[in-house]
Amino acid sequence: MLLIALLLAAGQFAALKLFDYFESEPRAMAAALQAITVVNYTRASLLAAHENRRLALLSELSGREGVRIYAADMLEEIEPLPNDHLIRLIAEKIRERLGEDTLVVLNHFGIPGLWVSFSIGQDDYWVVIPRIQVDRPFPWQWLGWGALVIMLSLLGAYLIASNIHHPLRLLVKAAGRLSSGEYPPPLPEEGAHELREVSRTFNEMTEALVRLDNERTLLLAGISHDLRTPLARLRLSVEMLPDEYCASLKAGMIQDIGDMDSIIHQFLDFVRGIEGEPTQMMDLNALLTSVADRHTRAGRKLTMSLAPTHLIPLRPLAMQRLLTNLIDNAFAYGGGEVTVTTRITAGNIILSVLDNGPGIPAAQMERLLRPFERLDTARGNKSGSGLGLAIADRIAKLHKGQLTLLNRPQGGLEARLTLPIQPQVTAQTKQAFRVNAQPGRQ
Repeated sequence: MLLIALLLAAGQFAALKLFDYFESEPRAMAAALQAITVVNYTRASLLAAHENRRLALLSELSGREGVRIYAADMLEEIEPLPNDHLIRLIAEKIRERLGEDTLVVLNHFGIPGLWVSFSIGQDDYWVVIPRIQVDRPFPWQWLGWGALVIMLSLLGAYLIASNIHHPLRLLVKAAGRLSSGEYPPPLPEEGAHELREVSRTFNEMTEALVRLDNERTLLLAGISHDLRTPLARLRLSVEMLPDEYCASLKAGMIQDIGDMDSIIHQFLDFVRGIEGEPTQMMDLNALLTSVADRHTRAGRKLTMSLAPTHLIPLRPLAMQRLLTNLIDNAFAYGGGEVTVTTRITAGNIILSVLDNGPGIPAAQMERLLRPFERLDTARGNKSGSGLGLAIADRIAKLHKGQLTLLNRPQGGLEARLTLPIQPQVTAQTKQAFRVNAQPGRQ
């Protein structure tokens, strides 16, 4: 808007200058004709009068209509005309009609007016025309009209810009929700033709993604559900086998069936979705302590170093799933010892899950956050579906946070989760905060 205002102001100024420039020619001609008429009538009157009557006639003519006539001495010091385009143009027009020898002076001898010389025989005279319209007052009315034009133009530009900006703002917001794993409502197809086409194309793309996601969810859910029943029967049958047949083979089969069941469980977690869970004001440390207790009971060594308690908007089940996936991944690939730390910065809570494994090549960090991506050669040939980190990244984005993988300088991997302390607060979040802030609640 500021650029439009500056351009409009520059255009108005240029228009006024052009108008003033092209108007100066007729103004100069009118002023020159006025001076030429006065000089010619004065000269004609003096020529028609008898020589004995010229002095009396000069006295009589002087003072009428403000015009004065003086005898001229060509040895007088003549000051040059001021550097004014209009004055010089008037003097040029006068000389064109009265002759190149005509002198034109402004405010001679301190007497205001336009001084024009003429000769009668050997006598030289000055005609002083005080009321010639040489200067023009500042055109305040032009300034007012120009300001009105600028205001109307800015109003029109604002309406046009708003008509363009509103659909673009909705599009950016919808694209942001789509990138975080949410499906936005259809965009209104309004505004300019190009914007309507963009909104319509975006809506079609969103609908196609929704259909694709629903088909993928249905496919994975159906396959996973159908596989769990025969796996359960197979495990039951294997466990009922007598130990004397082959105890080691039986244990291996049970372990393989457990791994397959775990992979199917991850499939179901991935397709089940977590967008519908309500947000609550919760302490991240409480969820971490709950997850750590389960690992401690399982005999795993999990070290905790937590920052002070701080309530932030969380989806409890989704965040618990994220923490579980990160810690399980660290135990699976990190050498059996895992450390979890949290710290609070100006606007974020940063959670780090640290292991002592071999790490990951820097060029492959982003790949591991995609579904079904695995790097067994770098982190050991462990079984898995490649969905654990993808689910964690999806949950992090749903919380307006970010999940990054970093190689530790002393060796091992850091899975760093950054969560905003004050994200965009919804009505649901406000209600949850009021409930948790009641006296007596922890």
